Amino acid sequence: MEAKTVELKNVGTINMDRSHRAKHISISVKPFRGVRVAVPRGVSFASAERFARSKAGWIKKHLDQMQQLELAARDISENHPIDRQDASRRLVERLNHLADKYGFKYNRVFIKNQKTRWGSCSGQNNINLNVNLVRLPDELIEYTILHELVHTRIKNHGHRFWDYMDRLLGDARKLDRALNKYNLMLFQ
Repeated sequence: MEAKTVELKNVGTINMDRSHRAKHISISVKPFRGVRVAVPRGVSFASAERFARSKAGWIKKHLDQMQQLELAARDISENHPIDRQDASRRLVERLNHLADKYGFKYNRVFIKNQKTRWGSCSGQNNINLNVNLVRLPDELIEYTILHELVHTRIKNHGHRFWDYMDRLLGDARKLDRALNKYNLMLFQ
């Protein structure tokens, strides 16, 4: 068995999934996804269920917090809809401006409604940008676009990458942490 769903009193449904990477039983609570228990190989689903039941208070507390975040995210989505065509135009214009300003070259650009990331750069230097970027402050839009443009030259997140980002933006990791505060918008 690779997955199992269990009902916990005062909590609701939790999903237990066999994980080949997990070393220990772990619980995560994510907005719009709910509760997941990662069950390592060699650990029974019964043991994982007992562990989850012992953590029911912690799970309930975090589920309540996630529900508040989900409500806020739905409010943003419903009351501030994105004009995809306008958003695409704005993001591509900003990408081209920054590429020209700093001497970057990329292949193609795609504007998508990604659920897990703000942007990405392929090995062929195709750049994907999340349409929800237009909801962010300008400095975080610029950070994200420059992050992907730097990946056209440096394909990892090593020291060279962050040094380059710092030369362009100052404290790039500070901007990265600021961007993480908006990750809830990805789940729209």
